[in-house]
Amino acid sequence: MDKDLLEKIMGQVSNELGIDQKDTECCPSNGCKKVDVTEFVGTAIGDTIGLVIASVDPMLVDKLNLGKYKSIGIIGSRTGAGPQIMAVDDAVKATNTEVITVELPRDTKGGAGHGCLIYIGADDVSDARRAVEIALDVLPKYFGDVYSNDAGHLEFQYTARASYCLEKAFGTPNGKSFGMVIGAPAGIGTVLADVAVKAANIEVVGYASPGQGTSFSNEVILTFTGDSGAVRQAVKAAIEVGKKLLGALGEDPKSTTSPYI
Repeated sequence: MDKDLLEKIMGQVSNELGIDQKDTECCPSNGCKKVDVTEFVGTAIGDTIGLVIASVDPMLVDKLNLGKYKSIGIIGSRTGAGPQIMAVDDAVKATNTEVITVELPRDTKGGAGHGCLIYIGADDVSDARRAVEIALDVLPKYFGDVYSNDAGHLEFQYTARASYCLEKAFGTPNGKSFGMVIGAPAGIGTVLADVAVKAANIEVVGYASPGQGTSFSNEVILTFTGDSGAVRQAVKAAIEVGKKLLGALGEDPKSTTSPYI
């Protein structure tokens, strides 16, 4: 693809996401500490850190399954996983990069769920860095429909157009609408999965439970696709029920930032 055309396309996607270069710079006022290490890009909500490696040592390229890439961006976190995957999905839409791997480690710091480790490949380290910057910048949005109290958490995600990170992580069709509902403890998640599929005409992409498809975390995860309106309707129905059920175990669940769905 012509370089000028590629840059134009990436610029249009960035504009759609409301991303400005100055907004992605590491800013102490936003809670990001300046670190005098070349590989450091920034930090964000969920104990998330963004890093780059300009040229991975040849001894590690095969071990990390990087394929043709020597330059990589890294998103790692203690909590969240879903929000980080959504944020990286936006980032690869806006940059000349590719998602290499998505791993969801069991991490009890966030309660019943996962952390994440995501590698982003690029031919040029500047593209990898830009992707990490974008992911860190949009991450707070995707924590908006993560609700929690002392008893557990709920997570809901939606996009009208899934891209390569969601495809890599969940096998969802690229370019189609995507929805996800998560409930922890897992009993609540089971009910939310049933509520979602009954609320609208959707197609289930994946189902995960403590012993099936998760790192033995105490949650149930349902991912699905379909018509944009139907997917959104299914997610919203699950939100309404999930907040009531988790609230029965403690305080009313609160959004981590501001709801976006």
